[in-house]
Amino acid sequence: MRTAVSNKAPKKGSGAPGARPLRLVADALLAQRLEAAIAGGDGSAGAHCIHEMWMRGALAVNIEAALERLWQRAAASIPDWLPMRHIEWLGVAYEVCARFQAKARGRSNIYLVLLDYRDSRADDYGVYVGETRYPVAARFDQHKAGIRAAGSVLRRGLELLPGPVLHLQGIARADALDIEERLAEALRAEGLLVQGGH
Repeated sequence: MRTAVSNKAPKKGSGAPGARPLRLVADALLAQRLEAAIAGGDGSAGAHCIHEMWMRGALAVNIEAALERLWQRAAASIPDWLPMRHIEWLGVAYEVCARFQAKARGRSNIYLVLLDYRDSRADDYGVYVGETRYPVAARFDQHKAGIRAAGSVLRRGLELLPGPVLHLQGIARADALDIEERLAEALRAEGLLVQGGH
């Protein structure tokens, strides 16, 4: 059984999800914090609780229910790194993305887009790996509007997955181009259906 190191929940907006600020919190206390966050409409604290459940391999039905309740009560304060639906391989994406570090700062960003394959494959979701000088939300909007769009994102893009690549924002273009390609290869090697990465 896990033991709690601290009774303090992350402050609003604190801690990147990849740092897992609740990783040492016991399951029962984590559930209490989630309930308190939902009751109080605290999207940030709730997001960290749900993220930690995800990383611990909680059942999909429990994560889906928690996501639905949090979105109903705290949509305005949920950080954009929390996905809107359960993705079985999200923990793997975090682990793989954490292996990559940029050497220099710059204006380029790595981004991931969740792709919907529920109509055609056994695996419901895939991922698109991209690189851009634009803010990633603006680049996603461009894809969906058909502007320099990858066909997979235009047709199947559901949402951005910014959490795993938060540390790969504002990096040098040379690093971004290299990481984009190697990250796509690494995600494929883990069995994910990957588009982009070129």
